[in-house]
Amino acid sequence: MEKATAIIPARYASTRFPGKPLALINGRPMIEHVCKRVAKAETVDRVIVATDDQRIEAAVRNFGGEVMMTRADHPTGTDRLAEVAAQLDCKLIVNVQGDEPLIEPQMIDQAVAPLQVDSNLQMGTLASRIVDIEDFYNPNVVKVVRDNQGLALYFSRAPIPWPRDLTRERLAQSLSEVALFRHIGLYVYRRDFLLRYPLLPKTPLEALENLEQLRALEHGTKLFVAETECPCHGVDTPEDLERVSHLMS
Repeated sequence: MEKATAIIPARYASTRFPGKPLALINGRPMIEHVCKRVAKAETVDRVIVATDDQRIEAAVRNFGGEVMMTRADHPTGTDRLAEVAAQLDCKLIVNVQGDEPLIEPQMIDQAVAPLQVDSNLQMGTLASRIVDIEDFYNPNVVKVVRDNQGLALYFSRAPIPWPRDLTRERLAQSLSEVALFRHIGLYVYRRDFLLRYPLLPKTPLEALENLEQLRALEHGTKLFVAETECPCHGVDTPEDLERVSHLMS
């Protein structure tokens, strides 16, 4: 099976948490924890941090990781990813967020596997079942709807699919029976598609929902959504860091 190269985009600037990739967890920078967990995935044979910040570059080299410097003017993480991918000769690229120090290697394998066996797939991602009714109605939790083959039909910040005949209370009681999915922002690309992706024109739905993955759907891309039961523990704020540090210790 063709193995993938994992690229972890890491920026120092952050509105809510400046310097987040270098935040210490048990005495080591968060980006180190992410790299080491990603390296344990069976479908990955190389891990690269992509950054435009020399402090992050120095930290990665300090723990023996591989890092590539990129331009500082990329509008999205995907553009940064494509700049690095242009210098590689692999066929599959995994985009792993640098703020997931508790990411399970199994999640990466679950996302990569469909593209290893189906050459028609250009892109893949993950989703998990919604178990908290508040998440379904929360616009900060992105929802996804799939077809019978596991291909993405739509992503939205709105509650989808809409339970027309169920009250909020009834839906909360039926979550174990209704397949409602939250999107997890881990992506797999075929390298040639990733190089073309930033060149695709921005689309109306992408702009309306502020969800970059809708650009792929609007341009007819087959995007497979694998289901995972692994929990996510992303770090967006200093409070999240404290919670994750507690879990890891």
